[in-house]
Amino acid sequence: MSRGAAYGSFEELPSSDLEKFFFLDAFDRNVIAQSRQDAHRLGVAIQIGTLRYKGLFLEDPLAVPWPVVDYLAEQLGIADPSQVKRYGVRPKTAYEHAWMIRDAYGYCVFGDRETWEARKRAKGFLTFLHGRAWTHAEGPTALFDQSVAWLRRNRML
Repeated sequence: MSRGAAYGSFEELPSSDLEKFFFLDAFDRNVIAQSRQDAHRLGVAIQIGTLRYKGLFLEDPLAVPWPVVDYLAEQLGIADPSQVKRYGVRPKTAYEHAWMIRDAYGYCVFGDRETWEARKRAKGFLTFLHGRAWTHAEGPTALFDQSVAWLRRNRML
């Protein structure tokens, strides 16, 4: 699988990454608490962790390794993690939660030309990418990895 293809999918992740990206702090719990159903709370938690880990929302928000679901369910006190399978019953729910998360955490969409903040961040990314490509002797994989890291740090989707 190419680096770009792996970017939008999950493989098993080390426990250190699980704890780093999927640990829920007080702010996360407040965002998650906006949903009442356990399936939705768990789905929102998965999307928050995925956004931190991958820097994007997955097309199928539940396409994560099962240890991620177990880890988040334990933190949320959800006894039956399999309830998460009901999260996708209404497809628009995941999109609505992604928009809520995007706004709560201050993310911008790269192609959004209507907001000043998104245009500013996009310009910053293009400046970073241009400078990196011209000043570092690294291949496309390293450039891709550096670009993803920049986008994650600057909360740009």
